[in-house]
Amino acid sequence: MKMIAISGTPRKGWNTSMLLHKLLEGARSKGAETEIINLYDLDYKGCKSCFVCKTIDGKSYGKCIMKDGLTRVLEKIQNADALVLGSPIYFGRVSGQMAVFLERLLFPYITYETPSKSLFPKMINTGFIYTMNVADEQMREAGIDTHIHFNEKMLSIAFGKCESFMSFYTLQADDYNKFLVAADGETRIKRRKEEFPKDLDKVFEIGAKLATES
Repeated sequence: MKMIAISGTPRKGWNTSMLLHKLLEGARSKGAETEIINLYDLDYKGCKSCFVCKTIDGKSYGKCIMKDGLTRVLEKIQNADALVLGSPIYFGRVSGQMAVFLERLLFPYITYETPSKSLFPKMINTGFIYTMNVADEQMREAGIDTHIHFNEKMLSIAFGKCESFMSFYTLQADDYNKFLVAADGETRIKRRKEEFPKDLDKVFEIGAKLATES
């Protein structure tokens, strides 16, 4: 069983990265082979809306024809048994690198039929981890939950199932006094010590679950 994780954070070793690695640890505890790919290490562009992937009987029907840093990644996903994505929330949505990746990942597979169907060759379980520096209530007030639900819907159409996990009020810096930010650093640091370990335990279980259900 092969699980691929796609990291959409530029901050290796911080919140999103820590959660993804812990999820993969959970998958490996059930015998899964895992790999993590960092989008910020790659050179690629967004969808060009060329519609080659939608051209019936075309040479790249159901696949992105663009050749760049994502080409090999998309090929690996074709052969995976489970896919996990992770991204911080920046300005109410996933990071720019993750947004561009989602364009390239999902558009070739999702058809314009009603209801939409998938051209992905098989059904696999997917998961999406989000980290954000707001609380649950603030997320909903800002409409971020709508963005998360949309991503979940699109991944479900393309791959068959998606489970989302949100980590709230995450730590942004070791020393908040160095930066002009409207945040209570002491409260954030306390939460990192008391609550974030619980999030790590939860995603470990999600990883184990995705590995055994695939």
